[in-house]
Amino acid sequence: MEIKYSMICSIVLESFNKKEFLTFVKAIAEYSETDVLFSGEGYNGEDKSSCFIMPSESFEITQETKLDDVRKFIYMDDREVLGFLSYDYGLELKGITSDKERDIELGLLKKYLVYARHENNKLTIESDSPEIIDSIIEAYECYEIKDDNLESCDVSCNMTAAEYESKVAEIIEYIRDGQTYQLNLSMMFETEMEVEPMELWAKMAESHPAPFYAFINSLEGEIISTSPERFLRVEDGHVKSQPIKGTYRFSEYTPELDKMLTDSRKETAELSMIVDLIRNDISESCEVGSVKVDNHKYIMKVDNLLQMYSDVSGELNSDKDVIDLLFSAFPGGSVTGCPKKRSMELIEQLEPHARGIYCGSIFTIKDSKNMDSSIAIRTGFCKDEELKFFAGSGIVADSEPHKEYLESVSKAEKFLESFK
Repeated sequence: MEIKYSMICSIVLESFNKKEFLTFVKAIAEYSETDVLFSGEGYNGEDKSSCFIMPSESFEITQETKLDDVRKFIYMDDREVLGFLSYDYGLELKGITSDKERDIELGLLKKYLVYARHENNKLTIESDSPEIIDSIIEAYECYEIKDDNLESCDVSCNMTAAEYESKVAEIIEYIRDGQTYQLNLSMMFETEMEVEPMELWAKMAESHPAPFYAFINSLEGEIISTSPERFLRVEDGHVKSQPIKGTYRFSEYTPELDKMLTDSRKETAELSMIVDLIRNDISESCEVGSVKVDNHKYIMKVDNLLQMYSDVSGELNSDKDVIDLLFSAFPGGSVTGCPKKRSMELIEQLEPHARGIYCGSIFTIKDSKNMDSSIAIRTGFCKDEELKFFAGSGIVADSEPHKEYLESVSKAEKFLESFK
């Protein structure tokens, strides 16, 4: 039974822009454990960000976790839950074994004492404690803005260009053999952190905006996600997934570039195959006949990249909830391949690293019919002052190995540029 949790106190700060919100986040992170979702540039004008302050309850997801245990935690009261599932939990769901060392737990859910919402240049802070809100306002007002210049440091990658290209060529042979139609191959970068993880995250959020930035304190370290991709959104039972596939890097944008991307047979094939996979994934939890595709091959601009996406939608079945949908569709098809399980088996074989939070999902759940989630791409994980971040590309039959390598590196540029 869901218990009403009364946020009896709230305060609204007017004329509060995105830059001020990021300053607020940094200030409160020094005062108390703070997690953040930040929308720098949203789909179709969406512009909502949230700050989750003072976690009061948490629930770790393990190999033994049952969905009823997840439901019990999420629905124990009406407070919004922030959480994540690592890609490695997807291996568990698909019955794929891995002996790679894992840096992060399989998943984590949290509820908080304070929620701060930013929308339309307004910041609303809610809690059941007026005293806590007063202390948060004081922490923000007393915060001294620091110089956020990052020092140059060395970054290493666990694959050379030749090694990555060799693996792409190997995948193309798997495709010709009929074992997969598309597969996402990633590489891992490593560096020593010279600044606080929150400082790095906030600098990138301001300089390289994207729809699904997230900063989360896990049990093992800090998640730094700069993702542009939505996984699953459910609004009053209306389901939408927005898979991204198809990439074109540009130095100066012109409208003609959109057509170059949408006319590409290779990029179109990438998106179309994943759209079919997503349709199948969400159909398991949606009403029969309700799943459809709209806005196929729409274009978004992020990180000097043009990316194609489509809207895959449906109606949540009356006997299903958002947890059924999330766990049955996880991990996302755009970061695995098609068919999903065989592609994941090949990924496990080809990649020398555990993905961890990379290619997992970060999400909020309000109730059984309302949720939003991202695919954790353009994402890193900081543990013991060591940062690991990842980038990859989707391989299809007519992929060119060197171009795929360059595409993968381009997706890591905002991290790489931060350390130059």
